Amino acid sequence: MLVNFYKLEGTGNDFILLDFLRGRFSFKSGKIVKLCERHFGIGADGVLVLLKARGKGADFQMRIFNSDGTEAEMCGNGIRCVARYIYEKGLSRKSVLKIETLAGLMEVERRAGLFRVRIGKPEFSPEKVPVLSDEPVIDKPLKIDGEEFRVTCVSVGNPHCVIPVESLEGIEMKQLGPVIEHHQWFPNRVNVEFVEVISQEHLKVRVWERGAGETLACGTGACATLAACVKLGLAKKSAKVSLPGGDLLIELENNFLYLTGPARLLYKGQFDPKNF
Repeated sequence: MLVNFYKLEGTGNDFILLDFLRGRFSFKSGKIVKLCERHFGIGADGVLVLLKARGKGADFQMRIFNSDGTEAEMCGNGIRCVARYIYEKGLSRKSVLKIETLAGLMEVERRAGLFRVRIGKPEFSPEKVPVLSDEPVIDKPLKIDGEEFRVTCVSVGNPHCVIPVESLEGIEMKQLGPVIEHHQWFPNRVNVEFVEVISQEHLKVRVWERGAGETLACGTGACATLAACVKLGLAKKSAKVSLPGGDLLIELENNFLYLTGPARLLYKGQFDPKNF
């Protein structure tokens, strides 16, 4: 039996969406890896799975799998893509969707063609990130391959390590990203953001996503970057975050992070699970 899939993208972060509102999702991690493979599969940064809500007050449930087959707690670009699909297919007329994730219940509001996601509160306590430290890791030194970086660790539903640099030019992401992702400080691994501060209202970011590698954008990474830069006094509470795939508006209001950006439904297709 062929399975329908939908291809979507949010600021260059591309996803395969599988609609299992009326079925049972049982794909193994190996199948996820093969689907995301860009030469022999469909190709994507990850797989989004839309499911019936389980908890009270939720409209839908989203699961997100990285291209290495691991499951993530949350994805800011992915949840916007899920919202785009829900509205495109007429699955809800609500102006604000409540979507369950492993990081909790997220609210997504449709605003003039864009989507505003209430991400939640940034957490700097080491047990919440998690990071192996007796105190919050804020502007602390981390040595990688003989080079010292000043890092700030924060959770926005998933773990992030934010590193301000003078310039993003010359950052060896393929070398530094995996080393930091798998560093002994991080028991659950970590997402890595290098940030160049253009101004207090404009941040330029490159991201190494846990389980996916360098991507064109990461919504939660943009949120974590703003939260860290506000904590360090480098940014105001509302800023444009520019990533290789485009710009996002990130806001910190009453200690809650909000992410606003686009999402596009690109095309629909079918695949035979036996081939993966």
